[in-house]
Amino acid sequence: MARLHEYQGKAILAANGFKIPRGRAALNGDEAVAAAKELGSEVVVKIQAWTTGRAGIGGVAFAKKPEEVRAHTKRMLAMKVGQFPVEAVLVEEKIDIDREFFLSFAIDDAARAPVIIFAPGGGTGIEERAAATRRIPCDVDRGPLDSAVDEAVASCELSAKNAKQLNESIRKLFNAARSVEARSLEINPLVLTKTGEFVAADCRITIDDYAVARHPELGIEIAREFDHPPTALERVAYAVEQSDHRGTFYFAQLATAAPKDSKGLVGFHGAGGGGSMMSMDAIVNAGFTIANFTDTSGNPSASKVYRAARIILAQPDLVGYFGSGSGVASQEQYWSAYGLAKAFWELDLDIPVVIRLGGNTEDRAVDILHRMSKLLRSPVEGYRKTDTPATIATRFAELVENSGGKKWKPRIPRAPHFIKDSAVVSLPVKNGSVWIDTNQWPQIRGAVETHSGGLIIDREGVPEPSLADEEFATKDSELLACDVECRLSGIEGFYLELDIPGLNELIEGVQ
Repeated sequence: MARLHEYQGKAILAANGFKIPRGRAALNGDEAVAAAKELGSEVVVKIQAWTTGRAGIGGVAFAKKPEEVRAHTKRMLAMKVGQFPVEAVLVEEKIDIDREFFLSFAIDDAARAPVIIFAPGGGTGIEERAAATRRIPCDVDRGPLDSAVDEAVASCELSAKNAKQLNESIRKLFNAARSVEARSLEINPLVLTKTGEFVAADCRITIDDYAVARHPELGIEIAREFDHPPTALERVAYAVEQSDHRGTFYFAQLATAAPKDSKGLVGFHGAGGGGSMMSMDAIVNAGFTIANFTDTSGNPSASKVYRAARIILAQPDLVGYFGSGSGVASQEQYWSAYGLAKAFWELDLDIPVVIRLGGNTEDRAVDILHRMSKLLRSPVEGYRKTDTPATIATRFAELVENSGGKKWKPRIPRAPHFIKDSAVVSLPVKNGSVWIDTNQWPQIRGAVETHSGGLIIDREGVPEPSLADEEFATKDSELLACDVECRLSGIEGFYLELDIPGLNELIEGVQ
C-alpha cells in the first residue's frame, strides 16, 4: 500500500471539512523557524515518518523559542526510522486539549465492506484499549450506518453541540477516505479542544495500490511498502509495471553485496508468490545471496518479462540468474521464455542461467531457452515442473562453480546495425518499434510472415502491418517472438526495439 505522511493526510482531511492545526511541513531549520514565527505561539515539531510511537523515539517535541525549533529540527532531520531517513518535519500550533478520541476507517476483508473503528479515548496505547472500541458498519455508497454512529456518539456523554460535531466528524471520515480511495485512514487522536472544537491532531493514510494511478494529485511515486527508500532501479521497474498491465511485475532490491561466506549474488526471477518463496529458500540453502525479488505472473506479456529480465541484469556483480516459480502456473510459459531469450541475447549474457518454467506449454518454453543457449557465451538451462527448486538450485551451484568466479557487469543491449540505415522501415508498437531492413526484405519476407503469424506482410515489395495501426501496436509479444525466432534461425533484418525509460542512463551512470 502507498502511505502518505501526516501533513499530506491532513490536507485531505481539511479538503473534506475537518479542522486541522495551523502549520506546515519544513525541510530544513530555516523553513521550520519561519513556520513557527508565522504561528506566533508555542509549537510542536514532529518527524514525518511512516511509524507509530514517534514521541517514544524523540520524534515529537514542543518549542517556545525559534532556537528551540531549529535545534529540534536539526536533530530530527538527522534521524532514521528503519531504513528511511527523516526528510521533513511538521511544525504546528500547540493545541489545548480537553478530550481525545480514536477514529479510523479501514476495509474489512472478511465482510468485504468498509468499517469505521471508534473509541472514546485516543492517543498512545489505543491497542491496549481494544475492548472500548466500537465498530461502525459502512455501506459503500451511503456511508456509516446512522444508528451505529448515533450509539457511538451517545456513549461519550457530550453536550448536544459537541455530539453534533462528533457525529459529523465520523461521517466526514468516510467521505475523506472515499475521496482518495484509501485502504485505511486513521485519526489518532481526534481532539476536542478547550474552546469546543474537534480537531484532527494526527493522521495516517494508506492508499489502495490500484487507486494510485487515478490520483496523480497525491504525488505518490511508487505504490509499494518497501522497507527502504525506493532505489533508482525500483523506480524504473515501477514505471514499467504502470505502463503495461498485462500480468503482474514486482521488483524489489534486497542486497547489493554478498557476505564473505556466500557463493555470490544471484538475480532472482520468480513467477507466483508461494512457488517463488520456495525457490528463494532453495537458492539461499544452496549458499547464495539473493540480490532482488522479482515476480512476473498472471500471464504476463513476453515484452513485460523481457523488461523484467533487463532490469534484473542491471544489477552488478551477479554470479548467475535463477528463475523459478510455482511450477503449476496456468500462464503460457513460452511467452516468458521468449522474453527471457531476447533479453539474454541482447545483453550477450556471460553468467550461467537456470530457469524453471513449469506449467502450460513448458516443453515449448524449455526448447526456446535451449536453442537460445547455443548463441550465448554462458549456459542457459530450462527445467519443467517435475524438477524441484532444490534440484535446480543444486545444478545452478554447479554451473556457477564451473564459471570460475565470473561476475556480471551491466551493459547496454546490443542492436543490429541496420536500424541506423536509411533503407529501413519502422513500425510503432506498444512502447517500442519494429525495424525491418528493406534491402533484405526479399530474402527474409517468408520467414517474417511465418514467424509473425501474418502480422507483417508484403505489399508491393514493402513490409507492412496486416492490421490497423492501433491494433498492430498491441502485438508486441507476438512480434517479440518473431524477433527471437528470426534470431534463432540466423535471419538478419528484423528487430523489435522495446523501450525501458531511464534504464540505459542508469547503467551508463554506474559503468
